[in-house]
Amino acid sequence: PRWHQAALKEKRHKAYEDFEAVAKDLVQRGITSHERLGIQGGSNGGLLTGNMLVRSPGLFAAIVCQVPLLDMRRFNKLLAGASWMGEYGDPDDAEQWHFLQKFSPYHQLARGTKYPPILFTTSTRDDRVHPGHARKMVHKMADLGIDSVFYYENIEGGHGGAADNKQRAFMSTLAYSFLEKVLIKRAYKPSRASTSLPLRTYFPAVDPKKALPIVGAFLLVLLAIAEKRS
Repeated sequence: PRWHQAALKEKRHKAYEDFEAVAKDLVQRGITSHERLGIQGGSNGGLLTGNMLVRSPGLFAAIVCQVPLLDMRRFNKLLAGASWMGEYGDPDDAEQWHFLQKFSPYHQLARGTKYPPILFTTSTRDDRVHPGHARKMVHKMADLGIDSVFYYENIEGGHGGAADNKQRAFMSTLAYSFLEKVLIKRAYKPSRASTSLPLRTYFPAVDPKKALPIVGAFLLVLLAIAEKRS
């Protein structure tokens, strides 16, 4: 479709600009506030949320980035990555790397920038997007002194991140528990990630059988949580 063709390769920035525009509109219309705005995305959506982290760190209060593509310099050398060059470009071509690096979250991280709390999740057995993307992103954030990063790696599950319904329920609850703690309870505690693999940061007492009191509206992969008013 034309809308997809309009945001390929050197035009990829348009996809991120559109997403930012939707988020800003939600705030401007009073549907939510920056302090209550969280986003969640996986796979290509993980690349999107990763770009929101580095492009607009002040726009969102919490980010969940799942089985993400984050290092656009080497994506074509890992697993199925070579098949995506038609969409993103070829990083081995100097001219194409010039625009590719602009939407490579790993390369756009900057020391001294205040980033919102972010939860990365991945799977050791992901056969589509290599878990190395999430691992090295967390490593770099730790090296830059960024302590608002959380990480969970499931040893099963493939690209879906979970091997069965129990694991899927856990992963979903993990994400919503994180969003609840940051956006509603404001109770997250920064945890400097270790630099020894496997990196894991757990949220204790996460029960997938219990629903979480998340008030929100979904638009695309955008999760906007409206501020409760008495």
